Amino acid sequence: MKIALIGYGKMGKEIEQIAIGRGHEVILRADREQLKQAVLPALESADVAIEFSSPDSAPGNILRCFQAHVPVVCGTTGWLSRLDEIQTACKAADTAFFYASNFSVGVNIFFQLNRYLAAMMERYETYTPSLEEIHHIHKKDSPSGTGITLAEGILKEISRKKTWAEGDSTDPSVLSIHSKREGEVPGTHIITYQSPIDDIQISHVAHNRKGFALGAVIAAEWIQGKKGVHGMNDLLGFPPQ
Repeated sequence: MKIALIGYGKMGKEIEQIAIGRGHEVILRADREQLKQAVLPALESADVAIEFSSPDSAPGNILRCFQAHVPVVCGTTGWLSRLDEIQTACKAADTAFFYASNFSVGVNIFFQLNRYLAAMMERYETYTPSLEEIHHIHKKDSPSGTGITLAEGILKEISRKKTWAEGDSTDPSVLSIHSKREGEVPGTHIITYQSPIDDIQISHVAHNRKGFALGAVIAAEWIQGKKGVHGMNDLLGFPPQ
């Protein structure tokens, strides 16, 4: 499989190592945020593009790949206000798009656990849910895409929570997300249900980026020959979130 890496930072380099170790070839390393005209010939010969860039540049990069008829696996977060546009463009180009806020298998198991626990807690109104996410100081979006996915999972199951907001909120209908940026933390997410009597807490702690990178490469392998829009639930056989 010939891979174009769009975004050649720490994640891109981790993906490269894993992809080569699995017998794939990296034919393009685009280390700038926007794809340039000069790299198009290399892009057009790729079997798949793996996109980990920045929130501002991701939509343009994805659209450029579709124009080159190259399927895209995207892990950049913070740009989903344009997701409908990207999904429409994917179908128009008759190619494939795979998006995940987090490619770690463990995190996607955690997404399912989060929904399951939230559904249980719907009937127990004395428990107040909140979410904490901790990442490295270089992360550009806040809250994290993973944190937003977790928050949306809770909102789907707990009717007394109508929306989420970053920071503390005195509005009982708002789910609070507390975002921290510390050192080189790969990613920690903690869900807490607090009551006057006790707390219930679940967490996922990433030790390094390898789980994210491996998941992205597996997604790139899986998407070969497919059309349309996909995500980790499709790859792992989980029910839709």
